[in-house]
Amino acid sequence: MDQLLSGLDRGLRTMFAGQTRSARPSPGNAHPDAELSESERRHVAGLMRINHAGEVAAQALYQSQALTARDRQVAERMQAAADEEVDHLAWCGARLEELGEGPSKLTPVWYTGAFTIGTVAGAFGDRWNLGFVAETERQVCHHLEDHMGRLPAQDKRSRAILQQMHTEEDEHRENALNEGGSELPAPVRGMMWAASRVMTTLAYRL
Repeated sequence: MDQLLSGLDRGLRTMFAGQTRSARPSPGNAHPDAELSESERRHVAGLMRINHAGEVAAQALYQSQALTARDRQVAERMQAAADEEVDHLAWCGARLEELGEGPSKLTPVWYTGAFTIGTVAGAFGDRWNLGFVAETERQVCHHLEDHMGRLPAQDKRSRAILQQMHTEEDEHRENALNEGGSELPAPVRGMMWAASRVMTTLAYRL
């Protein structure tokens, strides 16, 4: 019950509260803010809004799978990963604020959808639970690599944030595989990719 209430509290704060606080300083703080044109500013904001939406979904995913995990150690690792993802969420939120923009208006949709999908995945057992995490993080890393290539060259502040996120997301992927995660069937991976495309397209604009 304590875990359930804690997860509910975190979910409400993720969806409806103001900027999430991070335990670590943003990697972007090591770089001065670059001069951006108006079109560049809007473009960077769109990319960071996508990444913020992805971190909202990550919170829901890890919370739901921590609740459904059979093995206590798996649940604890899921919770630890969720705690690390809070920093990512806060960094993206802070960068959006610097750019004069806000998070996606569809934040509750991203959280609810990811929580539902994570709960379903967790119901099939820890091997598939972990496999779902590994595949999710693999796709997240792909998006981050794509976004780093699309940032204006002078925006080192945003790039530093995405680079640190990429490093940690890849660690989450490796941890999930090392703990026994199973590779998901190709049709499932394809559906996950299609769903992520919908989110990235909408979150860029909304």
